[in-house]
Amino acid sequence: MSDLPVPSDQPVPNSLRALSDVSDPGERYRALPDGYRVGQARFVIVTGSVMSGLGKGIFSAGLARLLADRGFSTNLIKMDGYYNEDAGTLSPYRHGEVFVLDDGTECDMDIGTYERFMGHSLSHHNYFTNGRLSQRINALERGGQFSGSDVQFFPHVTGELVRFVRESTQTAGADITLVEIGGTVGDEENRTYISAMSDLAYQEGERSVFFINLVWIIEARHLNEQKSKAAQHGTQLLMQMGIKPQMLVCRAENAVEPGVRQKLADRLRMPARNVIDLHNQSSIYRVPGHLQEQRVDEICLRYFGMDGRAPAAAPRPEPAGSSPPAAAGGLQRYLQALTRTRRIARIGIAGKYLGPRDTYASIHNALEHAGTDRQVRVEAVDVPSDLIDAAGPPPARERQAAEYLQDLDGLVVPGGFGRRGWEGKIACVAYARRHGMPMLGICYGFQAAMVEFARDRCALPAANTQEVEPRTGAPIVLLLPEQYEIEGIGGSMRLGRRTVRLRPGSLAARLYGAERIEERFRHRYELNPLYRPLLESRGMVFSGWAPGQPIVQVAELPEHPFYFGVQYHPEFLSRPGAPSPVFAGLIDASLAGRRAALGRATDEGTR
Repeated sequence: MSDLPVPSDQPVPNSLRALSDVSDPGERYRALPDGYRVGQARFVIVTGSVMSGLGKGIFSAGLARLLADRGFSTNLIKMDGYYNEDAGTLSPYRHGEVFVLDDGTECDMDIGTYERFMGHSLSHHNYFTNGRLSQRINALERGGQFSGSDVQFFPHVTGELVRFVRESTQTAGADITLVEIGGTVGDEENRTYISAMSDLAYQEGERSVFFINLVWIIEARHLNEQKSKAAQHGTQLLMQMGIKPQMLVCRAENAVEPGVRQKLADRLRMPARNVIDLHNQSSIYRVPGHLQEQRVDEICLRYFGMDGRAPAAAPRPEPAGSSPPAAAGGLQRYLQALTRTRRIARIGIAGKYLGPRDTYASIHNALEHAGTDRQVRVEAVDVPSDLIDAAGPPPARERQAAEYLQDLDGLVVPGGFGRRGWEGKIACVAYARRHGMPMLGICYGFQAAMVEFARDRCALPAANTQEVEPRTGAPIVLLLPEQYEIEGIGGSMRLGRRTVRLRPGSLAARLYGAERIEERFRHRYELNPLYRPLLESRGMVFSGWAPGQPIVQVAELPEHPFYFGVQYHPEFLSRPGAPSPVFAGLIDASLAGRRAALGRATDEGTR
């Protein structure tokens, strides 16, 4: 009976009307989390044109800081188009450093920028990839959550992206959520996000979503002028995809000329005041002030009908041992301190991911935070451990390391993976230990320090890590116990924020001013506890460990001015105005070493 056609001029029987109402529930699929009300929040969507690496993350964080300073609860989301589940397996050369959150999420480095600007910890609710989207859609389909519909780009795929944005907003209790879409307009993998944000704007209603496009203004040196055509074309491509931005942010090496901004306003049909200059700044922490001078926050709020200042939002509670938030006043004091830096400390970074600054972004930030706190301008110097590695046998490597390090004040040996550059790191550590150079070893750098000490001071020439030499006869570093049954590498390490107990009276306890701290981890290998007594008998002090476990987290050498190794990543919790204690300790020791060297030189000159 139900298969028979019903003439259009006859009323539809109730039985058939009921069937027609539910025949294709997918067409009415709406991405509304439980308890979410449409229109309860506002959204700022940030895209980029012309090229990647424009600084969308810094802009987004700067604008979020301004909105938060006005009392609005502000949330940030980064959406990346790659099909990796997260950033954990990405090469730093491809996508910058991998940043780790409290909950263990391995994410894009822009999330680190968000945290440093906003002063509170984020989570997996603030990060999304096409890989996560694919998993999410597949899990929902397998679970029968699409009511029998064939799963389509519209409304299911775009709907799940909209749902994620709303869920993140709801979790944060945000008045305004900023969504940064990675890459550039025109990237095929970003079409999903752009379509979804267009849907979000339609569903949330008029003046609920504010679109901002960042562009690069080309400065042709042979013409001695700025060119805007690429910026026009990139923005027009976004408009062809159904989104007309309300604001254009012009990135450039130098201040964008008024004529160029006016031309862009005319060609793209937007008010001239909405074409914003964002040329290179001496510090990324000057970006909020530069945006405020152009009233970027006011323009957004006026569009939303949220003029003025919201009631002061209650500060978010931070886990014990964290740095205090970089609120407006704290950031301002930081910038004032930045202008007072007089002395210079030259600190080497002995790594293999050198060249692009983004590969060690958090290290550079932590050095700046610590230096500014001590009124010192830190000059970070690349020390290519892979080139030192390739120099030849150990004596040649040590000579090469000396050439790079001899004029520096201190050394950071950062984290990493794999064989390339490993022996180069060990050569750098050896130079620092033997010449009294302040040295901070982080994760892989900590492990290199332990192997070098075992080889030289413990008469174990075969000492190594199993990561590089699985069959080594002296495995100073080996897999964590929980790693033996794991087959994959993505997301399988010891990740996230964990407690560390510090030995009373140790350098570590003095630096932190506490005996129990929390730091963020990202590692798979650890110091072999069987070798701990031997290393201790030769003078190594293990001053930090995992509570209830024989896992060493901190090592120091009291006979040395500053020979300090940590298994965790202190750079991930360093913030402007609240530097990491271990980076501050490195700067202090580096300055003390420079003063001592100057004193010796003066004495020799007098004699």
